[in-house]
Amino acid sequence: MRISEIKKIVDGTADPAYVLDPQGMICAWNLAAAELFAMDSSDTLGRSCSDVVRGVDECGMSCNENCSILHCARNHEPVRSYDIQVTAAGRQIWCNASVIILKSDASDGPYTLHVLRQSDVQKRLELTMRDFVASSAGASISDASRVLAAGSSPTANVDLTKRETEILRLLSRGMTTNGIAEDLFISPTTARNHIQKILKKLSAHTRLEAVRRAERAGLI
Repeated sequence: MRISEIKKIVDGTADPAYVLDPQGMICAWNLAAAELFAMDSSDTLGRSCSDVVRGVDECGMSCNENCSILHCARNHEPVRSYDIQVTAAGRQIWCNASVIILKSDASDGPYTLHVLRQSDVQKRLELTMRDFVASSAGASISDASRVLAAGSSPTANVDLTKRETEILRLLSRGMTTNGIAEDLFISPTTARNHIQKILKKLSAHTRLEAVRRAERAGLI
């Protein structure tokens, strides 16, 4: 796919959307994104996503140059939608982000299309409930998150296989796909498939988020 075609896709999207090149620099920015962030394309093109969006995920991880989304794109691994708090026009707003990996004519890797949908009220209510549970019960934030997860998501009761639990523990130690494959005597492809299943079961978009959710839910 050519860059001009990629830009047409972004311009034809009603929701705030932008495209990152293989290096994580913004190369397309639509009108809806300009309205949300109060920044025209002339202010964003050529800048890093982390510098413009300044996102923080629900695990408290800030966007940085070591972007896990770009890492997934380079490995052609699908990315699940996720919640992220962005800084827009001086305000912090929760959005749900969807990412599409776009194959391009560039030889240095794929481009990524990011589409944002505001979910600020819903997300803030969720976090307020978490803090209320923690305060009322004298529990920690992580314990409160676990209690809420038990009623609002399948994380606490997710059915992981023995192999998936093994792989999650190895991921928690910072092991790579190849390292996991060598340790468990399986192929990298098999290891990658297991990891994708784990992400799906935990509704996580990154390996770190999967590990943190599993730890909070007492799965590992």
